[in-house]
Amino acid sequence: MTDALRRYLEYYRDLGIRNLYLTGYTTSTLPKARETAAAATAAGAVEAAVPVAAPPAAAAVPRPATTLDLGLAPAAPADAAPALPEPVETLDDILADIGNCTRCRLHKGRNKLVFGVGNPKAKLVFVGEGPGADEDEQGIPFVGRAGQLLTAMIDNTAAKEGIPIRRADVYICNVVKCRPPDNRTPEPDEMEICGQFLARQLAVLRPRAICALGGTAAKALTGRKEGVTRMRGNWFKWRGIPLMVTYHPSYLLRPYNQNAKREAWEDLKKVLHLVYD
Repeated sequence: MTDALRRYLEYYRDLGIRNLYLTGYTTSTLPKARETAAAATAAGAVEAAVPVAAPPAAAAVPRPATTLDLGLAPAAPADAAPALPEPVETLDDILADIGNCTRCRLHKGRNKLVFGVGNPKAKLVFVGEGPGADEDEQGIPFVGRAGQLLTAMIDNTAAKEGIPIRRADVYICNVVKCRPPDNRTPEPDEMEICGQFLARQLAVLRPRAICALGGTAAKALTGRKEGVTRMRGNWFKWRGIPLMVTYHPSYLLRPYNQNAKREAWEDLKKVLHLVYD
């Protein structure tokens, strides 16, 4: 095994990735698929699957009395640097490694793969569930009605709070990169396969905070089973990075969710002040 390959495998191990789904696509810097798979097996680096975002034990903090104890407690935001290894790749490397992905069934109905958009040096990352029809058409996350609402939420809340940022200053991506049929919720195996790329994106970005939009993103990043209404407004951690859960903008578009809009605004204020104050 080459030193470069060993570093890649150790990097993925430190991210919590135990399964590598390879289809032969490579980049100029990543090892070839066959060499990676063979070396990973020989080194024992690829083991049983684990949740996408199972945090290190050291991240646990005292649990609030209102929180269910499901193995990963909400955590107060911390000023410590993210507990992540130094990245050995770039966002372009990850996108090239995904390639014309056929790793799961979602590719069958895909028009365009939706990787992510925004500032590659962003201090704040928003993670949604998956692309919708508009996103699948344009290849950009959150450009439909829900995306327009998210843009307004970011821009208007930041302006009201005196924080000089706009949507272009953050980074936005999804748990899965291809549109699920009829906008259904992604299946667990689809989330696991795409989850390795989301983990790599977050590891490269190393933001000061993450905002999970909706229940699917919250469950993927925290490993918890509660619904978003119970989780929202609380701080969790992903690999040492503070993570706030709030409602997905598509949920807020429904006319009977007026209280949720106010709660989402409060959640967003918490995130913005933690990151930019």
